[in-house]
Amino acid sequence: MDITWLGHSCFRIKGKEVVVITDPYHPSLGYSLSKLQADIVTLSHSHPGHSYTASITTEFRVIGGTGEYELKGVFITGIVTFHDAERGARLGKNTVYLIEIDGLKLCHLGDLGHLPDSEQMEALGGVDVLFLPVGGVTTISGATAAEIVRHVSPKVAIPMHYKTPLLPNELETADRFLKELGIKEIVSQPKLSISRAGLSAEGTKVIVLDYPH
Repeated sequence: MDITWLGHSCFRIKGKEVVVITDPYHPSLGYSLSKLQADIVTLSHSHPGHSYTASITTEFRVIGGTGEYELKGVFITGIVTFHDAERGARLGKNTVYLIEIDGLKLCHLGDLGHLPDSEQMEALGGVDVLFLPVGGVTTISGATAAEIVRHVSPKVAIPMHYKTPLLPNELETADRFLKELGIKEIVSQPKLSISRAGLSAEGTKVIVLDYPH
């Protein structure tokens, strides 16, 4: 499986038979998406930075809410959460997705705005790859994101939804998240190629992916 970060909370997850795109964004965000191909597109919520599908040129199935889905051998579970720490009073609901593909269990937290409760944490158990927002302001902070990593103990944690030179808004960078986990130096990479056999059994590996300019 190949995982590529396309900016913000958008990833291309390319399995053996299926391509999944998460949270495609409107071009006004600052990043650029063009002529994407996908079989499945997951949308964590309806904000334009997470639900713009016009750049996808192939036929695809949209997964946009809670429930259980199966398509082309991919199993997806949507879990209701909130975009803020006030049970959605300010920013509404958010959907966390568990994606089981090619023998791996992935979890995309979308724009999660609070520390998950015990039941939600339990649902995230056994995750191999965790995509989580770390930029604060409109989602969880880097410190809260680090706490989730310590609770869930994924094999791989990939930060998303943080400030970069191409995203000139109020979000924080990923630095606080990395500092909270005790990571002083990290080398970013353009893509993550991963398989069940290649997963490490020792702790969580934090991977920072480059945006493909």
